[in-house]
Order: sequence, then structure tokens, then C-alpha cells
Amino acid sequence: MTKSWARKLWPRLRLLIGLGILAGLLWWHSTDAFVDALQAIDARSLLIALAIGLATTVLSAARWCLVARRLGLELPMAGAVSDYYRAQFLNAVLPAGVLGDVHRAVSHGHRSGDVARGVKAVFLERVAGQVVPVIVGVAVLLTQPAVLSAMAPVMAPALVVIAVLLSVLLVLARWRHRALAGMFAGTRAVLDVWPAIVGLSVAALAGHLVLFVVAARLAGAAAPLVTLVPLLLLALLVMVLPVNVGGWGPREAVLAVAFGAAGLGSAQGLTVSVVYGVLAFVACLPGAVTLLLKRGEAVPESRDQAPQSVPALAGVGQ
Repeated sequence: MTKSWARKLWPRLRLLIGLGILAGLLWWHSTDAFVDALQAIDARSLLIALAIGLATTVLSAARWCLVARRLGLELPMAGAVSDYYRAQFLNAVLPAGVLGDVHRAVSHGHRSGDVARGVKAVFLERVAGQVVPVIVGVAVLLTQPAVLSAMAPVMAPALVVIAVLLSVLLVLARWRHRALAGMFAGTRAVLDVWPAIVGLSVAALAGHLVLFVVAARLAGAAAPLVTLVPLLLLALLVMVLPVNVGGWGPREAVLAVAFGAAGLGSAQGLTVSVVYGVLAFVACLPGAVTLLLKRGEAVPESRDQAPQSVPALAGVGQ
């Protein structure tokens, strides 16, 4: 009973945290930053977002193909790109933020005839996609002591929240340790091609960072890149936390605080984050097209494999 209760509580808890952060930002800055963000976006920026989205999606899909093939699964590149687009769109519009990846994993596993390995491939691919931003973000931030010291007053409560979330995740992980152990069973085969995986992840991260820079310039942030990039990396780092609503929440709060700490104005930081959020959503809109094209495609569940494997994806953010 306790296990079932915790599994039902966690999705609601992460949704409430994300909504609470957004509500706090609206109370702090009203709707001005959101209105300014929408006014800053033009047709040219939307085309740029679509182009960058295509590049990052292809890179991420290539990483997925590499991992899947190392696990012995067939995954054509064209199909991977289409599925990845669809997963990104579902992640952006559905509150849990991970259901698109679950659908991608189960769909590919069903087509391959092995749902468990399909889920494992997506799980390992998402872990690889999250590790690189964390390492790069932390490394860059450690070279910016002024930003870290200025944000110290808000870092302490943030660390408390992170500690609580990690505790919840550890409890859930202990309950489903068999599924997680199965997820990591193919790690050795995947690590054999780690240079290619890291390269693809770094290139995809660079694409997200470029989109953030575009958003910053649209929002009127004229600070040099040497000042902006650490702040934007901080936002990408925070987006790894599984407490957002379609990517919204912690990103906006952290950028508002970081821009304020850097002397650029918290309102501008919030505007930059909102512009990025809109552009990121536009970048994944082709996924809506692929979803409509495949709306008649049914994905039967494998009762003996899917329920044991899919839950492991819930702890992996976007």
C-alpha cells in the first residue's frame, strides 16, 4: 500500500512544486516579464528556433540510435528522429514531463520485440543526456565565484529542496531496485562508445545554449557572452531537476535570481527564461505533426515486461 501511495504521490508533488514556483514568480513580477517576452518574439526567431531544434533533435536521436544498437536493437535514424520529436512534444505538453520518453521507449520496444530492452535504451540515453549538462554546468559555475557567492542566500533553501527530492527518489529507487538494476545491466556495452555519446551530448548541449543566447538577445540582454553563458548554463543545469511543468518552473526562478545577482535585473532574467521556453516549445512543434501522422498507430502493452521496466524512467528528467 505504501509503495503504491508513494508512486501516486510523487507525480503530483513534482507538479505542485513546479506550479508553486510559477505562481511565486507571477506574484513577484506580475505578468510584465511574460508580456515582454511574447512581444520580443518574431517570425525570424521562430525559424531560428525550428532550425536549432532540428539540429539538437537529430543529435539526440543519433545518441539514442547508438545506445540502442549497442544493446542489440535495430533503430533506423529516420524513425529515431521522428520518435524523438514526438517524445519532446509530449514531454512539453503533458504535466509529468517524462511521458513522451515513456511512449518512445515502449513504442520502440514493441516494434523491436523486446519492451524491456527498449525501455533500457531510452533510460540509458536520457541518463547520458543529463550527465553532460550537469558536469559542464558545475565546471563552468565553479569558475564564477562571484555568481555563486551572490546566489548563496537562495542556494541554501534550494539545496534543502534538492536533498528532500533526492531522498524521495532514493526511497522510490529502493522499492524498484530490480527494475533499476536491469536498466543499468547494459551499461558496460554502452560505455564502450562513450566518446561518441559524450560528443553528441556536448553538441546537443551547445545547441540548447545557442537557443538560450538567442532568447537573451531577443529579451534585450546586451551583456557579453562571458557574462551570460554561466548564467544560462545554470538554467540548463536546473532544468535537470524533475520538478518542472513542461520545463517551466525552476528555470524561470533561477534565471531571475541569477540575473539579479549578476546586476542584470531579475525581471530581465525572467523575460529571457520565458522567451527561451516559448522558443523551445516551438522547436519541438514538429513532434505534433509526427504525433498526428501516427495517431492511428496503436502500441499494445507487454504485460510481462512493460510494468516492470517503465517506472525506472520516472526519475529521469527531461
